[in-house]
Amino acid sequence: MKKFLKIYKVFLLIISFDLIILFLDPEKGKMIFHHTFSNFMEMLGILPPVFILLGLLDTWVPKKTVMRYMGENAGLKGPVLSILLGAAAAGPLYGAFPVAEVMAKKGVKYYNIIVFLCAWSTLKIPMLIFEMSALGVKFALTRWLINIPAILLIAAVIDRSLKPDEKEAFYKKYSGSNAADKN
Repeated sequence: MKKFLKIYKVFLLIISFDLIILFLDPEKGKMIFHHTFSNFMEMLGILPPVFILLGLLDTWVPKKTVMRYMGENAGLKGPVLSILLGAAAAGPLYGAFPVAEVMAKKGVKYYNIIVFLCAWSTLKIPMLIFEMSALGVKFALTRWLINIPAILLIAAVIDRSLKPDEKEAFYKKYSGSNAADKN
């Protein structure tokens, strides 16, 4: 029971708040339950395909291949590939974190993981297309041209702010020993 409570504490806390509000103000409570249910259903529609793709990535793509393109010695290829992967990704930002976990497991350089997360959150290609049509090409391209160096700077600051033992703990946390890691 303790393990269940520990795993689902945030979910249970949200439901508890929803129930308190439902009790205090039934009209608002119904609306909040509707939104909670709607968000939960949206997550159920997004996360399973993400996890299936991650399972395939984890199984089919060898660790040494990922490290060659995005690891410590990848050079400029790492951030460029991180930006392209983040910009081409679909779905909300919470879908990026399981991807980042697999990247860490595969030995992707910490800096490149941060670049990927930043690119996912700000450089979506569909958003670029929408901005071009709604706000103009000049605005959309200017935003991208400003965001790319900002992403690289933010990633560098975060990367350099971690102590070596903190990075080591990060990689140790995600270096599971399954068959895919031996590739």
